[in-house]
Amino acid sequence: MNRLSCASAMLAGAVCLLVQGLAQKAPVRAVSLEEQRTAQQMERLRANPPALHAFLLRIPKGGDLHMHLSGAVYAETFIQDAAEDGLCADPVKLVLLPNRGMDKGVPTCVEGTVPAASALKNQKLYDALVDSFSMRAFVPSAGWNGHDQFFATFARFGGINKSHLGEWVDEVATRAAAQNEQYLELMHTPDFSVAGRLAGQHPWTGDPAALRAALLGAGLRDNIAANRAELDAMDAGRKQREHCGTPDAATACAVQVRYLYQVLRSAEPARVFAQTLLGFELASVEPRVVGINFLKPEDAYLAMSQYVTQMAMLHYLRGVYPKVHLSLHAGELSPGMVPPEGLRFHIREAVEEAGAERIGHGVDVLYETDATGLLQTMAQRHVMVEVNLTSNDVILGIRGKDHSLASYLQAGVPVALSTDDEGVSRIDLTHEYERAVLEQGLTYAQLKASARTSLEHAFLPGSSLWAAPDQFTTMRGGCSDGSAPAPSCAAYLAGSEKAQQQWELERRFRTFEAAMPKSQASAKGGAL
Repeated sequence: MNRLSCASAMLAGAVCLLVQGLAQKAPVRAVSLEEQRTAQQMERLRANPPALHAFLLRIPKGGDLHMHLSGAVYAETFIQDAAEDGLCADPVKLVLLPNRGMDKGVPTCVEGTVPAASALKNQKLYDALVDSFSMRAFVPSAGWNGHDQFFATFARFGGINKSHLGEWVDEVATRAAAQNEQYLELMHTPDFSVAGRLAGQHPWTGDPAALRAALLGAGLRDNIAANRAELDAMDAGRKQREHCGTPDAATACAVQVRYLYQVLRSAEPARVFAQTLLGFELASVEPRVVGINFLKPEDAYLAMSQYVTQMAMLHYLRGVYPKVHLSLHAGELSPGMVPPEGLRFHIREAVEEAGAERIGHGVDVLYETDATGLLQTMAQRHVMVEVNLTSNDVILGIRGKDHSLASYLQAGVPVALSTDDEGVSRIDLTHEYERAVLEQGLTYAQLKASARTSLEHAFLPGSSLWAAPDQFTTMRGGCSDGSAPAPSCAAYLAGSEKAQQQWELERRFRTFEAAMPKSQASAKGGAL
């Protein structure tokens, strides 16, 4: 029985639904009565989206591995921050601008602009700024599509003081905690002023080893102290807002946060290399930075024309810094955005040349040369795909049956749902779970596998809880399902941050499933 016929079978097909995990060739494992009735309950709710949302809000979700910090903050926060910073707002262009000075606490703004704080008393301006900073109420027009609006938002709310970074981390961590998430990898671009200056003095010649030596010799590592100070301030600001370590600690304190160093790929080669080198250097000495990622629109001229060069840079740097993890935006393209040739190699280059361990988006995989072979390679190497359904819809116009998620599932490629830029898109991870169920037909077993996969492929230190990659059947270290770990298991967990998070996820699933009404239990257990 295929996925769609399973979904239509409702209760009679509950066991059918459960046998389908994300990995199509995963070994069979026992299924508890609690898990069966939880799957049955979700199937009942497919026809009632509001009730389904309430159900999915509570489901354990593991981690969100693809989240840009600046894009995850809601526009309302930016308006409040701009008011506190004394910024100005252009009521026509709907962008934030610096002031020309302060007069008795009131910013002096250039002609035609107003203090951003005036939006707090002007609902029309407030609403217009929210729409300008996000996809809310967006309607495409001639020459301006969702892709244009999405990427334009970032410049519009730029200029807000970095003193708010801790507030922003608190916002996304608090939202995560409310949805039963436990781990976030936030993409963030720390200061790279030293790297940028040195890039202007040392041009790219095609020799990465020589350029690395020149940049390090000129003092590129001097940038690291500023980066660590920025992270310190972010973490301190978040913890202060959440009262972590006190009797009044917020539930968000339990959400573990790590960072991915963002590299701006739509720049000249020397600048991209210098910033990437700084990211690798920082991640080598700063445990809060667990990996590297590239961002900016993949269809931008420099991102397209320099793609092969950038993958060669990463190939070299991965060899020099083998312990630094790598996730890459690749395949965030759709037909017509670029010439057909531009759809044929990005994911493969990211996987085979750069050695990416995870791929962000990967939407155009079936347009790649030998797509079947590429999918097999990704499955064999356990290269995970970070799936962003809403982002792919609003930016690329890719949704429903046109999305590549089903192909990844069929090929056995590990996938996990994520949000990308939940503030700009006006969503959260629960919304993505709901969309996965209603639009993509995912089952409870597949959602559970997505949550597990997110932690299996998190860039946390330590070995996995699971004995075999992406097979969530047998635990390592003497661990087994249970409310408390045996001594050998406790010792194993103590040596692995990743396994600790995975153990916590299993505990949350037991709690969630045990809360399902027992009247829905099947007569006997099943398998999956």
